[in-house]
Amino acid sequence: MRKVADCREFPSETNCSLAISGEEEEVVRAASEHAVSVHGHTDSPELRSQIRSGLKDELILQHT
Repeated sequence: MRKVADCREFPSETNCSLAISGEEEEVVRAASEHAVSVHGHTDSPELRSQIRSGLKDELILQHT
């Protein structure tokens, strides 16, 4: 199942609205890179663990 990391679920000074979806490892990697480059966090095992714990399953809407 694809996972989603959504910046709107974390408080930020910039009110970031980015959402990243994909396979779990891809999302953790991309979200940690985003957290470092945009939000000024330091890449660490703790950051990646926090991101991983906040992942949600991607909801897929089917149009009929």
